[in-house]
Amino acid sequence: MKWILVALVVIPGTVGDVLNSAGMKHQGELDDWSWHGLLRFGWQLLHNWYILIGLPAMALSFFALMALLSTTTLAFAVPATASSYILETAMAEYLLREKVDWHRWIGTILVAIGVILLAI
Repeated sequence: MKWILVALVVIPGTVGDVLNSAGMKHQGELDDWSWHGLLRFGWQLLHNWYILIGLPAMALSFFALMALLSTTTLAFAVPATASSYILETAMAEYLLREKVDWHRWIGTILVAIGVILLAI
């Protein structure tokens, strides 16, 4: 059961992060920090499909993490869910077309090795 919960933390969390990143790139930077500017920005976010799909995915990931923490230790849950870093790095490069240099790929590989060690 704990690995199912790990998957429910990692997969929707990764999808949510990627969608929110794409949505915010589409949205653009917040330049006007007045109340009117913040309300306009929030209204625009409510019409951004990437954000509207990303937020529920992030919420599912959060509640799955709460369930995971109720059934296992923090020392297991946090490193096990770190596999999201691997997926997010790959999705950033291949879906969002971000430049990921070799230093980050080495870091990602080290995280992958750590997750594999947890699984054994």
